[in-house]
Amino acid sequence: MKQLVIISVLIALGSLSCIAQDIKLPSPNKTGGKPLMEALNERQSNREFSDKELSIQTLSDLLWAANGFNRETKRTAPSSQDRQELDLYVFLKSGVYFYDAKNLQLILKLQGNHQAKTGGQSFVAVAPLNIVFVANLDKASNRDAALTDCGFISQNIYLYCASAGLNTVVRGLVDKGELHKLLGLNEKQEVLLGQTVGYKQ
Repeated sequence: MKQLVIISVLIALGSLSCIAQDIKLPSPNKTGGKPLMEALNERQSNREFSDKELSIQTLSDLLWAANGFNRETKRTAPSSQDRQELDLYVFLKSGVYFYDAKNLQLILKLQGNHQAKTGGQSFVAVAPLNIVFVANLDKASNRDAALTDCGFISQNIYLYCASAGLNTVVRGLVDKGELHKLLGLNEKQEVLLGQTVGYKQ
């Protein structure tokens, strides 16, 4: 009986579909992957996704590549004047989470599947992961800088996906007002873009 419980826990940790609480992420794997030139050659936008879940390790690696800390106070993506004004909200089938890069965890904001609210395209509801980029304009040097910094993070996701054999597409077709309300953002926070990630169909 004890072994059955342990196996059940391990299965739950390997899949994110049933988790509805804060998620402690494993340390990202910072080695391996395809050579940079090969990843650049394979970088592309794709709009076809299977509903296969990402493992918690893959999710941790992807988010670290996107905008994690690769030095004590510095990140994998540059930011104007080091303001670090971009936040990532992670939409999984189990809920909506805030990516706490410093502590390697996802902080639960909303329970339930809200994937369909991340964009007007049908595939956003199918893919296992949608990321919404939110700028804290009270931290940013200016709005244009926040938009530029968002592009850096999005490209990091593209390169990670090319290296890991995942599909991704960045999307401007998002209902910013609905997402602003859903996430409980304040007047100084702005939804910029969405990005969908998943396995090939």
